[in-house]
Amino acid sequence: MTADRGLSTTAISVVIPAYNEQKRIGEVIKQTRKFADEVIVVDDYSTDNTKELCQELGAKVVTNERRKGYVGATKTGFEEASHQTIVTLDADGEHDPGDIPRLVEPILVGKADLVLGRRQEIPRISERLINSLTNLKVKVADSGTGFRALERGLASKLNLKGKCTCGTLVLEANHHDATIVEVPITIRHVPETRSIAWGHFWQIFYILPWLFRRKPRNSRATQ
Repeated sequence: MTADRGLSTTAISVVIPAYNEQKRIGEVIKQTRKFADEVIVVDDYSTDNTKELCQELGAKVVTNERRKGYVGATKTGFEEASHQTIVTLDADGEHDPGDIPRLVEPILVGKADLVLGRRQEIPRISERLINSLTNLKVKVADSGTGFRALERGLASKLNLKGKCTCGTLVLEANHHDATIVEVPITIRHVPETRSIAWGHFWQIFYILPWLFRRKPRNSRATQ
């Protein structure tokens, strides 16, 4: 259930999980700073110069002392965010920071607690399978997007366990009675083979319990 928020709440924190992204994250930070009051890069124990580059570009850099993966880095970013509206996006340049204003608008006008950046097409079969499972409980078109906006109160409630956030973030948000909406986003082609696709098999075992879990009484997404 959404809280009563107005357009005066405009400060935005952007969280960017990153691991060995020194070749691509620079332009992402430059573009993101145009639309955010705070850019937080969670350096997931990179072995290249990701940390140093991001600091030079004015981002707040939080470095994990060991590899925690995408989920762990995202949770760290939520903990470090200073503002009421939080956006997550990828470090590789796939997401267009120019979509941030559209993504956060439903939260700023009090119509949503979680806004998913809906891709025109879900590229992997494994992601489409996860999305189908998620839709058994929550009807969304893209439960695996990494470009999203959420209210700080909701972010603080999420445990986020799994190999990634595909499906589980949406299901857990729904468990807390979050109002979830979707807006279309632009996806830019990034030539890369991601190992996380193999992790989607194991992600299914994190999704299944959420499909049968009942919501707690008097649950609220935000306070």
